[in-house]
Amino acid sequence: MGPGVTCPWSGRLPRLRVRTWIEPVVASTQVASSLYDAGLLLVVKASFGGGGSSNHSASPSPRGALEDQQQRAISNFYIVYNLVVGLTPLLSAYGLGWLSDRYHRKISICVSLLGFLLSRLGLLLKVLLDWPVEMLYGAAALNGLCGGFSAFWSGVMALGSLGSSEGRRSVRLILIDLILGLAGFCGSMASGHLFKQMAGHSGQGLILTACSVSCATFALFYSLLVLKVPESVAKPRQELPSVDTVSGTVGTYRSLDPDQLDKQSVVGHLPSPGKAKPPKTIIALLFVGAIIYDLAVVGTVDVMPLFVLREPLRWNQVQVGYGMAAGYTIFITSFLGVLVFSRCFRDTTMIMIGMVSFGSGALLLAFVKETYMFYIARAVMMFALIPITTIRSAMSKLIKGSSYGKVFVILQLSLALTGVVTSTMYNKIYQLTMDTFVGTCFALSSFLSFLAIIPIGIVAYKQVSWSPYGDITEK
Repeated sequence: MGPGVTCPWSGRLPRLRVRTWIEPVVASTQVASSLYDAGLLLVVKASFGGGGSSNHSASPSPRGALEDQQQRAISNFYIVYNLVVGLTPLLSAYGLGWLSDRYHRKISICVSLLGFLLSRLGLLLKVLLDWPVEMLYGAAALNGLCGGFSAFWSGVMALGSLGSSEGRRSVRLILIDLILGLAGFCGSMASGHLFKQMAGHSGQGLILTACSVSCATFALFYSLLVLKVPESVAKPRQELPSVDTVSGTVGTYRSLDPDQLDKQSVVGHLPSPGKAKPPKTIIALLFVGAIIYDLAVVGTVDVMPLFVLREPLRWNQVQVGYGMAAGYTIFITSFLGVLVFSRCFRDTTMIMIGMVSFGSGALLLAFVKETYMFYIARAVMMFALIPITTIRSAMSKLIKGSSYGKVFVILQLSLALTGVVTSTMYNKIYQLTMDTFVGTCFALSSFLSFLAIIPIGIVAYKQVSWSPYGDITEK
């Protein structure tokens, strides 16, 4: 029972402890998701216009009437699809999080993975049997009723937080995100090539969707039969000077376990009620910052596939896969950013760096005319993943370990709900502006990203003006 349980990549670990690593589940699930996302876009595109990439031969209209009609059809499909994906988890995700906290940590992960598998099977059946695209709404509903990504990712974050100390938690969680990004990169790079493996309208996408189903099946059975819940990493409680200090969220906030507040006699004196405010205000501000920033990110991600299919880029299947893969490189750069920035910056500073990075990239994306400009904008977004991950880490330092499942799922459901509104709004804005200024949605995302800095800046200010343990942090 040594301390090596903190991180799966360091120290000498007993053989059985490998089974506590969540990374194989995250990797296989994300490969399945990246293949599914690319396959869904290309299958829907083929359903709404067949010829797709060679539209300019069918109509002499200057703006390409057929292309605009196809874009609106795809956009309308995604409006309904994203509504189903975003709203149905509200019925089950919180209950799964509660059950995970109360009974077993794997409940939310395993049930949501069952939904993932069912939705991937739905796309495979659509390709095999040439069913109408509307049946994919039903597959998405099954996924959502099983908790969807909200339940899955909150379960993953809970396991990652339990198996790491507070001092290493930001790095631990961003490491899981790195695995997610690497898996998504590999899946996206292969997706365009796999989609073209079988010729003919009915056969295209069969191998791609079959690979997605296989990866989702592996993730489900691995989580059921192999994965074990890690033991919570105990923090030293007898030595006051060695208590971790949160390098961020609340400045000099000392991260004593909330469950052990009654044992603070070792501190010397308790925080005075007049000076020590509860962390609810900090948590609320972190929630607000996360939601506003997520509005910007979700809006950009939802519109980007439509943007690259039409003029001025007009990408084919392989280029679509490469473009999606470029989006996953931010998982690598954000991981490296956290490793470097966490040594010299507070959590709030890292969050604001990520928001500035994404906002600047989104603004450049609004004026993209060539493919190389798209990749430059993506490169500027290199730290875009830092904010949400660091906010999760910051919250985990302010709540009890027994509440991780509920709090993380509330945050994830809040992001999912706002994402539903954002998806509908952005798709409608895109339809209205694609003939005038196609980058309107990206400019709006840039504004929202910079706006999200305000609540995080207030948290940073409270770091200086507020300390929950009185004058002890100044001694």
